[in-house]
Amino acid sequence: MKTSKLIFFMMISFTVLNVAAQEENGYVREGNKLYKAKKYTEAEIAYRKGLLKNSKSFEANYNLGNALFKQEKYAEALEQYQKAVPIEKVSKDKLAAALHNTGNALLMEKKVAESIEAYKKSLKVNPKDDETRYNLALAQHLLKNQENQQDQNKDQNQDKNQQPEEKEQQQQKDESQKEEQPQPNISKDKAEQILEALMQDENDTMEKAKKQPASSRKTVEKDW
Repeated sequence: MKTSKLIFFMMISFTVLNVAAQEENGYVREGNKLYKAKKYTEAEIAYRKGLLKNSKSFEANYNLGNALFKQEKYAEALEQYQKAVPIEKVSKDKLAAALHNTGNALLMEKKVAESIEAYKKSLKVNPKDDETRYNLALAQHLLKNQENQQDQNKDQNQDKNQQPEEKEQQQQKDESQKEEQPQPNISKDKAEQILEALMQDENDTMEKAKKQPASSRKTVEKDW
């Protein structure tokens, strides 16, 4: 499955958070209304005003990150999520959500290895979050693909740099090693069955993600 399709199925947590009675309350509430109306640029402005009142507001930082993410400003969104994470006296659910979205922003910035660490941290806070677990599996799949591609490119570069005689000697050596190694006793039918099982497992994972009940996902209508 192509990377673009895998990213399409990535679970995004876009819950906007309300504040209690802090000074920035009015701006955050205004931002939430604009966000729910899909006016993400206006929501960004409102959240920034809230941060001018209280730069350590978890809600303003986190919600600003969501508004920026919706505008595909992933690097800026990542900065806001990272500002929200160190804030003390935050519930585990909020902290897990911030770490989850940190992973999402990192993944969109193609920082796959770093996104994996963010998802792992989120799962440590909330081990029952299936969305984070799914995104972690996705990121690990992408990283494996990246590593395989790097290995292939490395092998191709080595082949290009080899002299004709060296290349021929290497091919003879490889063929000799293949002959010495015992061949796995797997029939063609068995190999096809294994391949089909692997493909079916990946398809089942995607289908489960798409069919996940709306009640189990974090939606923008949910208040904290």
